[in-house]
Amino acid sequence: MQYTDWDQLRQDCGGCTRCPLYATRRSVVFGVGPEDAEILFVGEGPGEQEDRLGEPFVGPAGKLLDEMLYIIGLSRKNCYIANIVKCRPPGNRDPMNTEREACSQWLQAQIALIRPKILVCLGRIAAMELIRPDFRITREHGQWTEKNGIRHMAIYHPSALLRDPEKRPDAFRDLKSLQAMAERLCQRTLWEP
Repeated sequence: MQYTDWDQLRQDCGGCTRCPLYATRRSVVFGVGPEDAEILFVGEGPGEQEDRLGEPFVGPAGKLLDEMLYIIGLSRKNCYIANIVKCRPPGNRDPMNTEREACSQWLQAQIALIRPKILVCLGRIAAMELIRPDFRITREHGQWTEKNGIRHMAIYHPSALLRDPEKRPDAFRDLKSLQAMAERLCQRTLWEP
């Protein structure tokens, strides 16, 4: 279905029962940010705190994501943050292919309504879904590609940076590359967190 209305999309997504994750969710974690954002960040799926609060990236990984955004002049006020799946996989496991397929219409509708200039995949799962199924985050993070007129890049998921701080210098370089691309492509003044 082609959506032209955010309210209808939110309502339909909120009532979704297309995969078994609906039975264990507390919240549908739809997304947050301006609906006309020029930069879209996409993670894999909500965790426990996100499920409880109904907002993406609100736990420890979300705190780190906020700090990462701040470094390059972004915040939740000037970019949109969403996930591949909108319901929490049990035990924070990776979303299964069937769950990602069932949920893909919601993310694709969000992308179509937002029409971002830049899409940043947070981690391997999002990159495999949105850039290429055989994407290798350790080899290809920070590399730019274009799909459907949108510049795509994947960076390490903030939770991976919490587990392995040695990846942080790579993440910083990727963020600076994102900042440079945003300064080049984005029309609005973004650099006011």
